[in-house]
Amino acid sequence: MIRRIDAISCSNALSRISPMWKSLFAAVMFTLAYVLHPALQVLITLWMMLWCLQYAKIPPRAYGQLFGTALLFYGLSLPALLVELGRPAAGEAALCLRIPGTAQFLYMAPAGGMRAALLLARVSACLACCLFIMLTTPFGELLQVLRRLRMPQIVLELMLVMYRFLFLLDDAAHGLLLARRLRGGHRGFRSKLREAASMAASLFANTMHRYYGLSQGLAARGFTGEILLPPYVKREVPRRFALEAYAGIVLLAAAQLWMLYT
Repeated sequence: MIRRIDAISCSNALSRISPMWKSLFAAVMFTLAYVLHPALQVLITLWMMLWCLQYAKIPPRAYGQLFGTALLFYGLSLPALLVELGRPAAGEAALCLRIPGTAQFLYMAPAGGMRAALLLARVSACLACCLFIMLTTPFGELLQVLRRLRMPQIVLELMLVMYRFLFLLDDAAHGLLLARRLRGGHRGFRSKLREAASMAASLFANTMHRYYGLSQGLAARGFTGEILLPPYVKREVPRRFALEAYAGIVLLAAAQLWMLYT
């Protein structure tokens, strides 16, 4: 998946737009997605999806896989949001189950469902903003933006090394899985999970070996302790996109004020 994300970020229709403008736009939208009314958060989700799918021409299947995979973490938190332990008040529980041998109940209240729905709206909006910047801007340009914003050099280098390390980890895992399959390994999702668990130790050793090779390669190329990034190059933003973004932000802020004072 990391290779798919990297390929999409470099080949989408918005990749030639200024990375600084896209970063600032995504940051503003992320802030609004966190603080605005849930109804506006749903609008932000749909609007950011429009930017990714319609304007950036990102394949819907890849976008759906990323969005759905990230929402799995929200799904894992649902039991803690919906199910409560204790003795519900009269009429409070929509579904109640007594724990055998105790005076305690597991129950679901309407307030828990509302809490889960509000959280889903906020998570979806913030996730859509993160996917926008992640899928429309190459990682190298994000590092250039961070350096222009005076991020410390050591942090940028760590981010670059960790990003490169993800590819090494992916290569090592793919090679080990392929070798296990060629030796007659099991197929199927559950079998792959068991194989992945059993290969954790060898995966770590293989990855560290590849990482040692990477560090040796950097030293052979004259690495002096500082990874130099290419200079930031200013790019234009199409007027249509700029006007739509500014108008959308103003309308969202106005809608929030209208909801507060009416």
